[in-house]
Amino acid sequence: MPASEQVDLAVEVFRMLSDATRVRLLWVLLDGERPVNELAEAVGKGPAGVSQHLTKLRMARLVRTRRQANQIFYRIDSSHVRQLVEDAIYHAEHSSGGVPEHHRGDAQQLSELRSADR
Repeated sequence: MPASEQVDLAVEVFRMLSDATRVRLLWVLLDGERPVNELAEAVGKGPAGVSQHLTKLRMARLVRTRRQANQIFYRIDSSHVRQLVEDAIYHAEHSSGGVPEHHRGDAQQLSELRSADR
């Protein structure tokens, strides 16, 4: 059984992931570091609101920052965060029925292989 402190921290991580905008921001950051304005555009929200979400994610140690001149760039904090975000989205895809988006390339390849065997 994990220590109470670790359980409390895990609960905080899941609380941060309970907001759709924050999950979308983390998903965008899977592709690499981005400044606030690009993140805001990518998720269709205003920069001020996105900055507030990013501050929460930073305080929860899910993202890191880097300042360059007058811009702040955000990136995923670790491979653990990357895996957590990917697994959450992939789990949601599996739960919705059909062939999940992340398996569609595999399904297409399998279909092509089956056709070639005929």
